[in-house]
Amino acid sequence: MAATVGNKKDWQRTVECGALRSAQVGETVTVNGWANSVRDHGGVTFIDLRDRTGLVQIVVDPTRNATSEEAHLAAQTVRSEFCLSIRGTVSARVPGAENPNLATGEIEIKAARIEILNPCRTLPFQIDQDQAGTNEELRLKYRYLDLRRPSMYEKLRLRHEAVRLIRAALYEQGFLEIETPILTKGTPEGAREYLVPYRLQPGLFYVLPQAPQQFKQLLMVSGVERYFQIAKCFRDEAQRADRQPEFTQLDLEMSFATQEDILNLVEALMVQVIEALSEKQIPQPFVRLTYDEAMARYGSDKPDLRFGLELVDCAHILQNTGFAVFQNILSSGGQVKAIRYPGGAKLARSQMDELVTLSKEFGAKGLAYFLVDDEGNASRGPVAKFLSNEEKAAIVAAASAEPGDLVGFIADTPATTAKVLDRLRRLIGERLGLADRNTLACCWITDFPVFEKDEETGGWTYAHNPFSMPNEGHMALIDTDPEAMRAQTYDLVCNGVEWASGSVRIHKPDIQTAILRKLGLDDAQIEARFGHMLQAFEHGAPPHAGIAPGLDRLVMFLTDDENIREVIAFPKMGGGFDPLMNAPSPIEAYQLAELGLQITPKPDGEKKV
Repeated sequence: MAATVGNKKDWQRTVECGALRSAQVGETVTVNGWANSVRDHGGVTFIDLRDRTGLVQIVVDPTRNATSEEAHLAAQTVRSEFCLSIRGTVSARVPGAENPNLATGEIEIKAARIEILNPCRTLPFQIDQDQAGTNEELRLKYRYLDLRRPSMYEKLRLRHEAVRLIRAALYEQGFLEIETPILTKGTPEGAREYLVPYRLQPGLFYVLPQAPQQFKQLLMVSGVERYFQIAKCFRDEAQRADRQPEFTQLDLEMSFATQEDILNLVEALMVQVIEALSEKQIPQPFVRLTYDEAMARYGSDKPDLRFGLELVDCAHILQNTGFAVFQNILSSGGQVKAIRYPGGAKLARSQMDELVTLSKEFGAKGLAYFLVDDEGNASRGPVAKFLSNEEKAAIVAAASAEPGDLVGFIADTPATTAKVLDRLRRLIGERLGLADRNTLACCWITDFPVFEKDEETGGWTYAHNPFSMPNEGHMALIDTDPEAMRAQTYDLVCNGVEWASGSVRIHKPDIQTAILRKLGLDDAQIEARFGHMLQAFEHGAPPHAGIAPGLDRLVMFLTDDENIREVIAFPKMGGGFDPLMNAPSPIEAYQLAELGLQITPKPDGEKKV
């Protein structure tokens, strides 16, 4: 048992490893940490001791009186990741032996005492090496070891600093931080929900919230006026590199606020956090595009604005074209749009054929294209001979094409044309290295449609959020032209990724009821699912608006990670599996019986986790 001095044990640190400098030379210190590496140089042992602040070199030299025999013997047994307490004297390194790569590289500690607080068994992977080649499931199974790596600790620290700055900024602006329930009732947010059985009455279920949407609106009815929460949310959806079944968002809501109020507040907040924690460039003010503008110019409501390559609508140029393929598409309500591939005329024929193949894989019937020669004329390519010189010259000018470029065309329905050209635009940008990784190009996408057609049922579904207030005067279109309705909705997009989503909320029961009816709910369903909301709106609900930026994605932008699991302490694998806790896992038969549940195996052929 370690001795104690007063209330302090003799192994407790007096200074952190990374804090030591030349000014401490001659001082006797106690440091705690893990053996990052151990090197035996002919009886003299060097231990790089690591804690969360950095590394310091420990020297165990039995020829010096400062090192006890016990310390020397202990050092001989130390291996990587042993947890240690070391007491010794801070000394200047021998001239020429300094390590400029370490903050503590001018000093070392001459060990007088070494206490092994806990040994470490053989590691499943080396912590002091790059983990690019390590199986990710193995890393997550031993996540507590993975997180010992300084690079992983730095991500957790950066996440902490981002939350700290966000909290401080919102406190200063009068927001209250309020926790909302985790066990709640379902709300339509576009993904499957996680269900929690209610033990006291089998057949009833709680739902884990996809977002605190209804509660934060009710807080506005309550007169809180300014609410925020670092909220844990849950969605049972297909796993991707930028998604997790449980994730964290900054959830906020304001009463008596307009769309402009929310956009200005969040833009200033994000700029403050990014400039404080990163060297990345963030152009200001953020570009603003309506949904229709973004789709027309980029084929996406999540455009990457780090590069141009805007789409060119060729309808006005080709309105009298003699090329039957393009004419038939346009006359049937389709679109013909073009995109420029800088330097694409120099691609090998096989590479051009690959673009055609990829376009088909993305959903188009193919890709037509022409090449721009050294004189700036569209003289070659499969589609060049079918277009007039005037049409080709007008397209070259509209696309800002230069000699040596390739101009590609997609002719299809508006939805397919947008989807395929968006994929091609991002592919071209990636291949040519047009997206600067040191830039965070943010933009606001506003005025999303209120409704869109459900591809499976043919009925109407919401395009953004069922609680979003339609634009002024647009409720008049709900029976005659619902597809033309636009809402006071807004997404914050960064480098082609949705970062935040929000809207001015519906606060009047008649408007909310009309929207829900259009979505196919009858009055009984509306009352069962949203009666509490509608009733609240009848009690002096103020106008209000909100938004929810993703905290995990914010950290991904700061760290240049493409996998969201890298910035979450204990993430899930694909399918929601947690190899560390081996969850989800079976439960005992008595628990199923208590909950009134029984397991029905999935039919053969269905996917199982």
